[in-house]
Amino acid sequence: MGAGNSKPVNEISQHIFSSDAPVRFSNELVDSLQKNTQTDSTRSKQQELQYQTRLTAELEKLRDQEAQNLSKVSETLSAEAENPSEPTLADKLSDATSSSSTLADKQKQKEMSRDSVTKEIEALKKKLDERKRLEQVDPRVNKAKEEVVACLRVNDRRPLDCWKEVENFRREVGRLEKEFVEKTIR
Repeated sequence: MGAGNSKPVNEISQHIFSSDAPVRFSNELVDSLQKNTQTDSTRSKQQELQYQTRLTAELEKLRDQEAQNLSKVSETLSAEAENPSEPTLADKLSDATSSSSTLADKQKQKEMSRDSVTKEIEALKKKLDERKRLEQVDPRVNKAKEEVVACLRVNDRRPLDCWKEVENFRREVGRLEKEFVEKTIR
């Protein structure tokens, strides 16, 4: 039991159909089959190309529709931004019961647009850049720092040889800290 296969492996079953009447094909059909140079692979490639061209055409059509929808929506939004809508009854009631500072904040938010926010950001960046220019590094501290960096580059394998330059840098920074403390106390 179970020692042998349940189906014979070597036998391949073939079905042979025999017809009672002889099969006849027209000469035109036989000629067209003989003249046809297409194979299954060329037919499948041709069909695949047709699918791809149709698919790309459909995708282009969808892209155009989406671009039109996007332009319509952006036009609608820009028109809404330019023409503020009439406040609702709830907005009017909340405005009547809120304080003047809240009303001022609300008005400020209504007036903000992308351009005004961008301009405000640019103005703040300019102020920050100007502040950086006002705070100049002390030249003696800068010189001491450059000496430490130069020494460390020369003695890259032996950084402990730069102890004199490091002590000089520490003294300059300590002097700067002392001056700052004296300025803030006075």
